[in-house]
Amino acid sequence: MQIPGHPRVEIVVPVKNEENDLGPNIRRLREFLDTAFPFPAEVCIADNGSTDATYEIGTLLAAELPGVRVVRLEQSGRGRALKQVWSASTAEVLAYMDVDLSTHLNALLPLVAPLLAGHSDVAIGTRLAKGSRVVRRPKREFISRSYNLLLRATLSAHFSDAQCGFKAIRADVARELLPLVEDTSWFFDTELLVLAEQAGLRIHEVPVDWVDDLDSRVAIAKTVGEDLRGIARLMRSRLDLEPIRQKYGRPRILDPRTAMAARVLRFGAVGVLSTAAYALLYLVLRQGMPAQVANLLALLITAVGNTALNRRITFGVRGVEGRWRHHLRGLVTFGIGWSLTAASLWLLHTAVAAPHQAVEITVLTIANLAATVVRFSLFQAWVFDDDAPTIPSFEPPAVLENTRSN
Repeated sequence: MQIPGHPRVEIVVPVKNEENDLGPNIRRLREFLDTAFPFPAEVCIADNGSTDATYEIGTLLAAELPGVRVVRLEQSGRGRALKQVWSASTAEVLAYMDVDLSTHLNALLPLVAPLLAGHSDVAIGTRLAKGSRVVRRPKREFISRSYNLLLRATLSAHFSDAQCGFKAIRADVARELLPLVEDTSWFFDTELLVLAEQAGLRIHEVPVDWVDDLDSRVAIAKTVGEDLRGIARLMRSRLDLEPIRQKYGRPRILDPRTAMAARVLRFGAVGVLSTAAYALLYLVLRQGMPAQVANLLALLITAVGNTALNRRITFGVRGVEGRWRHHLRGLVTFGIGWSLTAASLWLLHTAVAAPHQAVEITVLTIANLAATVVRFSLFQAWVFDDDAPTIPSFEPPAVLENTRSN
C-alpha cells in the first residue's frame, strides 16, 4: 500500500514531448506498483522542457492517480531532471526508467531489493549480460556494445551497460555523488556509474527483458559527440573520491589512472619486442615470398607470441583457464591489425611500382604501430576480460517470449 509522503522507492520518469505515451504508460506503471510491487513507491513525472501537452497530461495524472506527482523544469536534459528530483526526494531508494517502459517491469524488484537491503549502492538494468532478452535494431545494438567496450578501454569501466534507461541508487549514496556529476544530459548515467565505481561502490546488475522503442528520438550523432567529450573529461578528472570510499567501508582499489599507466607501459614493452620480431621475420620471409604473404605470416607468428606475453605480463592472467578463448580473441585483433598493414602495403605498391625494402619496412612499421593502439583497446576491453560483452554483432536480435503490451 502507498504511504503518501513516505515512499521507500521513488521512480522518476523523465519526459520531454511525450504526450502520446505518458498517460497509458504511467497508468500501467502505477498499476504494477499497486498490485505486484511489495514496497511503498511513488512515481514522479519529471517534465524537462516539453513544448507540447506533456506537462498538462502529467498534471491530470497526478490529480487522478494516488502516488503520482509531476515536476516541471523549464530547461531540457534527462540528467538535469534526475539530479533535481533525486536531490529533493525523501525516499530510501531513487530509481528511474524511460517513459516507453522498454524494460519489462518484472525487473524492478530485483533492481531495488539489494539497495533496500544495503547490500549494494547502485543498481542498473543491463541488456548486454547473460540472461538478458533483447529486441533491438542491429544499428543500435552495435552502437551500444561499441560504446560500452570504449568505456572499458578508456576508463577501465567494469559495468556492462551504461545506457539502459533503468537504474536505481540509494539516497544516501546519491547525496554524495550527485554534486560531483557535471553532465545534465545523456552522459549523466555514464558519469554517475564511473564515479561510483572509482569510489569503490558496489554496482548491482540485473539482466532485463527489453524491447526497442521504434519511436525513439535520440539524436545519435549529437549524443555520440557529447559522450566522447564526457569520456575525455573523465579521463582528465582528478576528483578525490576517497572520502566516499571510506564512508561506505568499501575496500580501496588501485587508482584506475595508475593501473592504466602501468598497463600501458607493460603493453608498450611487449609491443616493442613484437614489432622488432615482426620486422626481422618480415625481412627473412620476404627473401623467398611476395610482400603480402610475408606480411601475413610475420604478423600471425608475432601475434600469437604477443597475445601470450600480454596475457601474462600486461594483464596478469595466469593458468590455462580461458587460454584458448584469449588466443582466439587475440587472432581477431590480429585480423584487424593485418587489415591495416595489408591496406598500407597495397597503397604503397599502388603508388610505387617497386618500392625499396626500407620504405616497405617504414610504412609497415607505422601501420603496425597504429594497429597496436587498436589492439590495446581490444585487449583492455574484450580479449582478456571474460565478463566483457561479446564483439558487436549485426545478427537480428532474438524475439522476446513475452513482448510488452500497453
